[in-house]
Amino acid sequence: MFTNFYNNLRKFGLDVTLKEWLTLQDALDRDLAGSSLTRFYYLSRMILVKSETEFDKFDMAFENTFKSAKYEPDVTDTMLAWLDKPDAYEQWLEEKKHEMNQDPGDNAQIDRDDVEKKFRDRLKEQDSEHNGGSYWIGTQGKTSFGNMGGHMGGIRVGGQTGYQSAFEVIGARKYQDFRDDKVLTSRQFMAALKSLRQFSTKLDVPKTELDIDGTVNKTCNNGGYLRIVMEKPRKNSVKLLLLMDSGGTMIPYSTLLNELFQAVDKMDHFKDVKTYYFHNCIYAKVYNTPECENGDWIDTDWLFKNLDSDYKVMIVGDAAMAPEELYSTTGNYRGPNNGLSGWDWLHLMKSHYKHVVWLNPKMAPGDAPWREAETAIKAVFPMYKLTVAGLKAAVAKLMVNR
Repeated sequence: MFTNFYNNLRKFGLDVTLKEWLTLQDALDRDLAGSSLTRFYYLSRMILVKSETEFDKFDMAFENTFKSAKYEPDVTDTMLAWLDKPDAYEQWLEEKKHEMNQDPGDNAQIDRDDVEKKFRDRLKEQDSEHNGGSYWIGTQGKTSFGNMGGHMGGIRVGGQTGYQSAFEVIGARKYQDFRDDKVLTSRQFMAALKSLRQFSTKLDVPKTELDIDGTVNKTCNNGGYLRIVMEKPRKNSVKLLLLMDSGGTMIPYSTLLNELFQAVDKMDHFKDVKTYYFHNCIYAKVYNTPECENGDWIDTDWLFKNLDSDYKVMIVGDAAMAPEELYSTTGNYRGPNNGLSGWDWLHLMKSHYKHVVWLNPKMAPGDAPWREAETAIKAVFPMYKLTVAGLKAAVAKLMVNR
């Protein structure tokens, strides 16, 4: 049993060391858990879990091992990511809140065996994200599977509760919001961006401000003879260029992106911030607003000429474009490309700016063959999932000298 528990902990992503595992065995030998499964839960969590961000992983491993819970290994992390749309949920909840108090009806009338069979069939067939519709596992449709749909009863997969009529829930966990691999909220985004200020002290800038505390200490240690100590400016010298994908497959994240823009705009931790938009890929023009209207744009060459190479560039997009949009000189469906492919423009961006990262709200694991464009872009720019951990890693990458 305990070997199975250890294997499940590793399976769900917990890095349990041999020392920690032997410590748990020693605690059991000392009868610290008694004969209580609850006490064993808290004992093992205290010893094996290093951070509250791992509580969710621990709970899934514990549930799978000791409580004979109905776990669906076929519901992959990729599918849960497809169904995880916190910003869309808030908008949907606002639209549907007047319906929430209605009687959802008797779910006992539903043939659960039939629904579960269909659900398993969909799991085998489905290979992409779906929003709307009445067949696939997705969001905001009439299907019996997914979340934010209009169907009473069925199986909720991921997301958050709405009508509270589902007779089975997969992917709803108590500590999932503690994880650092969840898609960012605007508040988390602001907190993570503040770390840019911490990193700014690493920049090679002159020491031009008086260090009062340092001067007092040095003067005292020098027998009262004045010793002036200078320090780097406290004001952040980081310049940020934020480029956001807008429209198409990014529509479910439009509310979040708007909040991110406002978060950056309100922060005073940067020397300068420039924000522009693009659709799918960066071409000859970038847009002033998320609507990406023709004419309301500036030349990408203008960026290169007017925003020097010291700008830290953060690109936010799902990279979910057709390969021809990336490689073809005629593949741009919105705006001019000046005879260059998106691939060429991305390389021009890389050659001009020293530090560029790409944040992806639904990055596929590894090199997913069905995400050819995303895999290609990963070879050009360091790409990170748009999560707390991902943004922190991206910020650290931005501040490392190339």
